[in-house]
Amino acid sequence: AVCAASDFVSLHCAATTETANIMNADAIAAMRPGGYLINTARGDVVDETALAKALHDGVIGGAGLDVFQGEPQINRALLSAPNTVLLPHLGSATEETRVAMGMKVVENARAFAAGFALPDKAG
Repeated sequence: AVCAASDFVSLHCAATTETANIMNADAIAAMRPGGYLINTARGDVVDETALAKALHDGVIGGAGLDVFQGEPQINRALLSAPNTVLLPHLGSATEETRVAMGMKVVENARAFAAGFALPDKAG
C-alpha cells in the first residue's frame, strides 16, 4: 500500500534477514508508474535484477542508489538503466561523520599505544 501511494520510496534500514530484498519484483511493480526508488540503506534490501528490469521496462520513473549488492561490483544492467543515478556509497560522507570516524581511529591508536583494549574494535 505504501509503494502504490508514494511518488518516492526511500529506504533507510539495516540489512537483516527480514529486510533482504524487501524491494523485490512485487514491491517494485506495486510502485506508481512515475515513482522513484531511493536506496541509501544497504544493497541487500533491493533485488537489483528486478529493479534493473523495471527501469528498462519503464515500470517506475527512476532510481537513486548509493549502495549496491556485492559492492564494489555493480549490477551491469543498472549501469545502463534509464533515469537512474548511481553514487559511490556517499551516504555517510558528511563532515560530522568523517570527523567522528577519524576520532575513533585516534582513540584506538592512543589506547593501543598505552597498552589498553581498543575502545572501538571492528569485527
